[in-house]
Formats: sequence, structure tokens, C-alpha cells
Amino acid sequence: MAERTARLGRDASLQDDAATLSGWTRAAPVCGWRGVGCDAAGRVVTLRLWGLGLGGDLDKLDFAAFPALTELDLNGNYNLNGTIPASISRLSSLELLDLGSNGFNGSIPPEFGDLSGLVELRLYNNNLVGAITHQLSRLPKIVHFDFGCNYLYLTDKFSPMPTLTIMSLYLNSLNSSFPEFILKSDNITYLDLSENNLFGPLPESLPEKLPNLRYLNLSVNGFSGRIPPSFGKLTNLQDLRIATKKLIGGVPEFLGSMTQLRNLQIGENRLGGPIPPVLGRLQMLQQLDITNAELVSSLPPELGNLSNVSFLDLSLNQLSGGLPPSFAGMRAMREFNISLNNLTGEIPPALFTSWPELISLKLLRNSITGKIPPEIGNMTALEIFNVNTNRLEGELPTTISALKKLQHLTVFDNNMSGTIPQDLGKGLALQFMMFSNNRFFGQLPRNLCDGFALQTLTVNNNNFSGTLPPCLKNCTGLNRVLLGGNQFTGDISDAFGVHPDLVFLDVSGNKLTGELPNSWWNLQKLQFMDLSHNDFSGEIPAVKTSYKCSLGSVHLAGNSFTGNFPSALEGCGSLVTLDIGDNKFFGGIPDWIGQSVPLLKILSLRSNNFTGEIPLDWSELSCLQLLDMANNSLTGSIPRAFANLSSMKNPIIISTDQSLLDGSTYQDRIHIIWKGKDLDFQKTIQLMTGIDLSGNSLSQCIPEGLTNLQGLRFLNLSRNRLSCHIPENIGNLKFLESLDLSLNELSGAIPASMSSISTLSILNLSNNHLSGKIPSGNQLQTLTDPSIYSNNSGLCGSPLDIPCTNASLASDEKYCRTCEDQWLYYCVVVGVVFGFWLWFGLLFCIGRWRHALFWFVDGMQSTVIQKVYYIDQFF
Repeated sequence: MAERTARLGRDASLQDDAATLSGWTRAAPVCGWRGVGCDAAGRVVTLRLWGLGLGGDLDKLDFAAFPALTELDLNGNYNLNGTIPASISRLSSLELLDLGSNGFNGSIPPEFGDLSGLVELRLYNNNLVGAITHQLSRLPKIVHFDFGCNYLYLTDKFSPMPTLTIMSLYLNSLNSSFPEFILKSDNITYLDLSENNLFGPLPESLPEKLPNLRYLNLSVNGFSGRIPPSFGKLTNLQDLRIATKKLIGGVPEFLGSMTQLRNLQIGENRLGGPIPPVLGRLQMLQQLDITNAELVSSLPPELGNLSNVSFLDLSLNQLSGGLPPSFAGMRAMREFNISLNNLTGEIPPALFTSWPELISLKLLRNSITGKIPPEIGNMTALEIFNVNTNRLEGELPTTISALKKLQHLTVFDNNMSGTIPQDLGKGLALQFMMFSNNRFFGQLPRNLCDGFALQTLTVNNNNFSGTLPPCLKNCTGLNRVLLGGNQFTGDISDAFGVHPDLVFLDVSGNKLTGELPNSWWNLQKLQFMDLSHNDFSGEIPAVKTSYKCSLGSVHLAGNSFTGNFPSALEGCGSLVTLDIGDNKFFGGIPDWIGQSVPLLKILSLRSNNFTGEIPLDWSELSCLQLLDMANNSLTGSIPRAFANLSSMKNPIIISTDQSLLDGSTYQDRIHIIWKGKDLDFQKTIQLMTGIDLSGNSLSQCIPEGLTNLQGLRFLNLSRNRLSCHIPENIGNLKFLESLDLSLNELSGAIPASMSSISTLSILNLSNNHLSGKIPSGNQLQTLTDPSIYSNNSGLCGSPLDIPCTNASLASDEKYCRTCEDQWLYYCVVVGVVFGFWLWFGLLFCIGRWRHALFWFVDGMQSTVIQKVYYIDQFF
């Protein structure tokens, strides 16, 4: 027997690195081995090897060697894999088989239907696939049936299982209406069919067929219709979960009579209607979840009678009114979430004194007013306090510093003011401190990082001043810092160079100074960096060869940085946004941008001292949608390859994806000149597509290929030395809203196709050499300011006070005739030259033609002399 049992470990590779089964040796009695249980006769009857980190498969096991085995428990080893061997069915005495939480795959052996003594079968949390073999429904003693978290489905061949009490098939591939055989298995007390693809109405007969139910979970399926009134007959039910997204008809009143309920989860539906006050009768209720159910009502004061409720979530509804003071009666409350509603009024101080066990309070995104009560200091167990996006005012209570377990303190987007308690953070476990978009002032607490736990610090858009706390460098776990829009001063060069986990850094819009040290490139996880609009100076330091750039957005605009284009960005293959405008950078623009940063969408180099030509390789920037190089000293021509900027060819329509307008999903931003105004775009940034090359020394023609960029919303080529004509197909830019070609040397007519740009609202063609009649009709009729055409001596027609005469042809005709005349002249000259040499050659090569010509010339000469003689006689 010892040899056979030891073989179980050897043959199945049930040995891990820690030698878990090292005690399985012949030197020790088998019945003393770890996980082995024997009966009085010394036969192995149980193998309980739960959670030992075992690996391998079971294919080589000789299960026939254990005729007396009643329990085989290999649960939670995770590294056991392969198929489940059918030979397990030889364990004729088996009562419990638990292979849950492993890596088994394949199908369930049909032979398991021969295990007539089986009482508990647990195969959950594996990778099993296919149909659940219907032979299992013949097991005469089965009580516990748990196949959850696999890829299994049921067939119609399943028959009722009258001995079954626990049925769990959650998170599988069931795809049908409610399984009929379950309704005929009338002893079930625990039923979990959640997270499948079941559909249709909830069965009215369920309470009659399964009267003993205590646990029912049908959530995350496709069930629709109303919650059947018959469910009120489930008088033994303790746990009801039916969050299926499609249920309607309101929260049923009969739920108030199901007095045994401990857990009620009916959210994530389209129930609508009010919260029934009768729910306050559920004295044994511990969890109430009706989140995101389209509820429309006030909060019933009767809910305050739920003295055993520890979890309440009514978020994402349309609840209004105030928080009832009677809620103080929920003395067992631990987690309270009523966020994203329309609640008003003040926070009752009684809540803070009556909920001593509260660990999480979430009231965010309502319209709650007043101050945060100082009684908050009584919540000594509080870990999460989130009241962001309300209308709270006043100062942050000093008593909040006494909450030693507080981890999340979130009050952003309110009207709060005053200073922050200077001992906030001292001895606390603060991980998230979010004060953005308020009116706080003064200095940040000196003890912010005393607990060394701070991960997120967002205080942007307040009136904080002074230098940053030196202790920030102790918060080595910081990953998100937003300090922008304040009045911080001083040099922060050493403040963030030692934060290896920093991902998001925004210190824009302050009065910070100094140069960037080399240590900043230790931030190899940094994805977003905004240092714009400060007083930073010096050159951007180069990086080490080992630097691995993760940057996706870099904002350095509005400082005094100098030097060449930052070479540190060459390895930033994930870069999407680069804004280094309004600095003192100089020199040429590197060619490597087109190849090294292929994901670039937004590039702003405006108002620097860049020289040279625009690199031709930029046509490889297939994602580029915003290009701003205005106010530099660039020369040469606009690259023809710009016609290949594919992201500018197709417009992004607002209606196609409303998520593009959600600032929470796209955190980046850019400052551009839009329709003559300085504007910051954030929520709608992905809808903006444009090119601004104004204020340079670019020359030659506007490439015809630019008219292929039909997604452009603005195009500014003003204040250059561009010549030739405006591209005839400029009307192809159907979504163009702003066009500025002023202060160039453009000539010819204004193309008639420009009048077909129905979105055009800003136009400037002044200070060029344009001529002909100004096109009329469509959108151009609304642009009545004559200054947009001024200083073009050849233009005529409305809105100018220069009438078009017959001598002033319509612009398109004049332009076309000019072109035709030029080609006619060329053709005549070529014809004359070609004809002259042709005839000249023939005359000298063919004698007969030459004599005929001389005879013709002599005759003409004689005729002319006679005519002259006759005229002379006449006079």
C-alpha cells in the first residue's frame, strides 16, 4: 500500500519546489503521511491535498489501487492540468470529488455517472469546455453540484435531480431559457446561475417548484420582464440577487414581506419608480443594493429602521431630496454609497455619531450643500471619505486629522475654502488626497508623507502658495500628482526624481523655477508630464542609453527652456502629445520624429526659434491630427507628402462616439489658436484636426494634395511667402471651419469651389495678389466683412465696394482664359519655329519645290511693283 500511495506522487508529478510531499517515504507509516487518512483496517480512505501547490496531470494515476477511497480533494493547487481522467470512475466508494481551482481542461468524462456513491462533486474554476454530461443527472445520492467558472453548457437530456440541494453553474456558457430540469429538482436550497447567457422571463412557477430556496443568484444574464409577484412566496429566501440589466416594473412591494432576507441585490436593471418604504420592514437585512436601476423618488425615512444593514448602495439613480436624519438608525452601517444622484441639503451630523463602524462613505456627484460636520472625527474606523462634485463649502474640519485609518480623502469639485489642517497626514495612512477645483489657500501640510503611503495627490486649481513640502520626496509610492493652477514657487528639481512609480505629473500654471536635472529621467513609468506655464529654464537634459521612455504626453509650453529640440524624446515610441511651444528652443527640427514617435497625434512647436525646412519624413505620422508650428523661422516649401497624413483625411463626427466628449476618458489637452482666440481643448480634443504653419518664411505653392485632408477643421498658412494660386479643389475640405491664407503672395482667382464649404465661419484672404470676382453663394454669403478680402488689388464683387465690369471677368473665367492664352501663345511659338525649320529644310532638299518658290516670289514681286506704280500715277 505504501508503494502504491507513493506512486501517486511520483507518477502524477505531485511534487512542488518546496517538497510538499517529501514526507511520503517508506520510512514513515502511510497513514501518517500528510493529507492521507485511513480507516481502522489501515486502508486509505481520504486524500486531502488542498492548496499544496501541486502540479502535473492525473493521467498516470492507478485509481483502482484505492478501492476504499471516499474523499479525493485536490482543490486549489492551480498547477494541476490536463484532462480529467475517466479512470477516476473506478473509485467505486468515492463520496466527495473536489478538483476545483486548478487548470484542468477538456470535457467532463461521461463515466462520472457511474460514481453511484458520489455526494459532492466540485469542478469549479477550471478550463472545462463542452456540454455537461447528462449522465451526471443519474447520480442517486448527489447533493452538492458545483461547476462554476468554466466554459460549460447544458443540454435537454438532463433529467431532474431530486437529491440535489446545492447547484452552482455561475460564469459558464449556458445559453437558453431557464433550465427546466432545475425546476423539477425540488430540494434545491442554493441556486447560482449568474453570469451566463440565460434569457426570457423569470419563471412564475419557481417559488412553487423550489419552495426551499434560501439562496438565488440569477444576476448578469439576459432575463427580462417584471420580477414575478409569486417570488413573494419564497418565505425562506435569505439571499436574492437578480441584477440582469433588463428587468422592469419597479421595485416590488412584496419584497417587504420577505422577512428572512439578508441580502437583496436588484440593481443594474431598468426598474424605475420609487423605493418602497416597506423595505424598512426587513429587520434581518444586512445588504441592500439597488444601484443603477433608474429609481426616481426621495429617500424613504423608513429605511432608517434597517438596524442590521451594513452595506447600502443606491448610487447611479435619480434620487432627490435630502439625507433623512432617521438614517442614523442604521447603526451597523459599514459601507454607504448614494453617489451620482440628485440629492440636496446638508449632511446630517447624526450620521457621523451613529455609525461608529463606518469604513466607507461615498456621496459624490450630488448637489449636497453646507459644510462637512466636525463630527466626522467620531468615525474612527473610516477609511474612505468621498464627497467630490457637490456644493460643499467652508473649511475642512480639523477633526479629520484624528482619523488614523483614513486612506481616501476626496473632496474635489466643490466650493470649499480655507487652509488645510497642518497636521493632516501626521500618523495617517493616507493613500489618496484629492482637493482639486476648490478655493483652498495657504501651504500644503508639512506632514503629508509621514505615513509614507501617499499614492495620489491632486490639489490643482486652488490658490495654494509657497514651496512644496520637502517630505514629498519621502512618498516613494506616488503615482499621480496634480499641482497645476496654483501659485507654488521655488525649485522642484529634486522633488520628483526619486519616485519610480510616478505615472501622472502635472505642475502647470504655477511659478516654479529651475532646470530639469538628470534624475528626472529616472521616472521610467511616467506617462503624462505637464510642466507648462511656469518659469523653468535651461536645456532639457539628455538621457542615458538605458532609459526606457513610457511618456505618452509631454507639455513644456510657456517656459524659458532653450537649446535644440529635446533629444531625450527620440526613444519615446508611445508619445501621443508633444507641446513645447512658447519657449526658446532653436535649431533645426530633427528628421527622426517621423520614425521614432509614430503614434504622435498632437504636435505643437509654435513660438520658438526653429529654423530650416519641415522634414519630409513627417508624412509617416499616420496618427497626426493637430500640427502647430506657427511663429518660427521655418523656410522652404510645405512638403507635398503632407497629403499622406491619413488621420487628417477622415473627419471625426461628434455623433459617432459620445465617449470622446467625456473628459474622464481622455485626460490630455492642448492650447491652440481657434478662430482667432486662444483656447484650451480637453474634452473635445479628439474632435479637433488642423494645421497651423503661420508666421514663418515658407515659400512656393500651396500643395494641391492638402485638399485631400478632408478632416481638417482649421488651416492657417498666413504670414508666409507662399505664391501661386489657391488650390482649385479647396472645396474638398468639407468640414473646414477656419481658413487663413492672409499675408502671402498668392495670385489668381479665388476658386469657386470655396463656396461649397458649408462649415466655413472664419476666412481671411487679405494681403495677397488675388484677382477676379469673389465667388458668391452658399456659406460665403454669410461672410460679409470686407476686410477678409482687403489689399488684393484685383478682387471685385461683394462684400467689397468694387463692382465687376466687363473688363473684370469672373474670377474663374479670367483665370481659365489666362491659362488658355498662355498655352495658346506657347503653341503658336512652337508651331512657327517648327514650321519655319521644316519648310526651310524641305526647300534646300527638293529642287523642284525650291524653283517653284522662287517663281512664286518673283510673281508676287511683279504684282506688288505694278500696284505701287498704279498708286503712284494716281497721286
